[in-house]
Amino acid sequence: MATASTHTAGGPPSGHQEQLHRGISPRMLLFFVLGDILGAGIYIRVGSVAGEVGGAIWSAFLVALILAAFTAASYAELVTKYPGAGGAPLYCNRAFRKPFFTFLVAFAVLASGITSACVAARSFGSRYMASLLGVEIDPLTTALIGAAFILVIAVINFIGVNESVKTNIALTIVELGGLIIIMIIGAAAIFSGSGQVDTTRPFTFAADTNVALAILAGTAIAFYALIGFEDAVNMAEETQNPHRVFPRALLGGLLAAGVIYLIVSTIASAVVPTNTLAGNETGPLLEVVDQGPLGISPRIFSLIALIAITNTALLNMVMASRVVYGMARQGIIPDVLSRTHSSRRTPYVAIIFTTLLALALVTTSTVSDLADTTVMLLLIVFVIVNGSVLLLRRDPVNHPHFTTPTVLPVLGILSCLLVLYQVVRDDITDEGARVVTLGAVLLGVGLVLYAIDRMIGGKREVAFDPAQLEG
Repeated sequence: MATASTHTAGGPPSGHQEQLHRGISPRMLLFFVLGDILGAGIYIRVGSVAGEVGGAIWSAFLVALILAAFTAASYAELVTKYPGAGGAPLYCNRAFRKPFFTFLVAFAVLASGITSACVAARSFGSRYMASLLGVEIDPLTTALIGAAFILVIAVINFIGVNESVKTNIALTIVELGGLIIIMIIGAAAIFSGSGQVDTTRPFTFAADTNVALAILAGTAIAFYALIGFEDAVNMAEETQNPHRVFPRALLGGLLAAGVIYLIVSTIASAVVPTNTLAGNETGPLLEVVDQGPLGISPRIFSLIALIAITNTALLNMVMASRVVYGMARQGIIPDVLSRTHSSRRTPYVAIIFTTLLALALVTTSTVSDLADTTVMLLLIVFVIVNGSVLLLRRDPVNHPHFTTPTVLPVLGILSCLLVLYQVVRDDITDEGARVVTLGAVLLGVGLVLYAIDRMIGGKREVAFDPAQLEG
């Protein structure tokens, strides 16, 4: 995550922001956006999408890409209009001027980061790890490995993480390399006609199902693989000519990731029978490697997948702990959460808090529930961001910025609500409201912290600056 900073209302950055070096080129920013999107999602969720739509996995990813683009366009306008770090809480604060509402949005963002990290942790101890070690891993061991994984991430977080754009680019190349391997294996399998290749399978849908509803259900799952573009807004102040470069990089990175996902999902469907993919929730792309004709070691691919999964978890847990620290430092939640270690200067109490929350989730929830909770929370945030674009049209600024066509944030609101409805409907119908309950509990934790701070601090005025959330 980029370091936080403040900005002058209605104008360009001021104060210490002017000292930030605008050293991020358009190409670097594009890779940064691509790296934020690529990660655990595509390595994990392809099989679950196949379980909903059948062989036409690409259709769900295509719809998810289009819907994500509506919201990405809103972020492009807001980040070039208000280029300070802070993201959705910053825009919500400027649009609605309600500190408590801003707090809920900020806590929803950090909660989604924790649930996303837990998806990675549960997946880390499943199929890819089993393939790397050459052993079978039972569900209990998966949970234990996931818990150990979270603890290791906490130690790294405590020692201190200095994320840079160059590091992000390097990890993006590794993640992209794994997906290129899938493309090469798939192309070789299709042209050789080996194994169970069926080039008509990507154009078939699940039997006895309404195609539109199946695609919508698949979209709700595929959407998880496309989130991450919203994190890149924190790099705006260090980008050259952000009002021109940032919209192109944001939408271009999203489009590039989407095209990669369409190719990978189509190849996976053509090479591997749908039932086989659908039966592999945490390592579906390994099925492509196993059935490919090139003899590429599944262990090598598993290692790449585990790197992608680890990167996703680390970035999300760092973000969550810094947001907790930032809110505590501003007196939004108990001050104890703002304590930093004397030598490491890392927010160790916030790290302990987010780690305990993650441990509770990773040992009690499934990959599917955690991923759906992540999507549910972010869809709520995206609705608010799209609404903020429209409200803030009456707040002119004195510097050039990107303006998205008004129809796109409107479509963003409607599409996010539609997918949100699908996630909640499926959860209530099939899962006994586990996802809704999980989301409510996480937001409830935030409300408890907020209430405790109000009781301790009395009726003091809340001054919430979202631009300071990451310390």
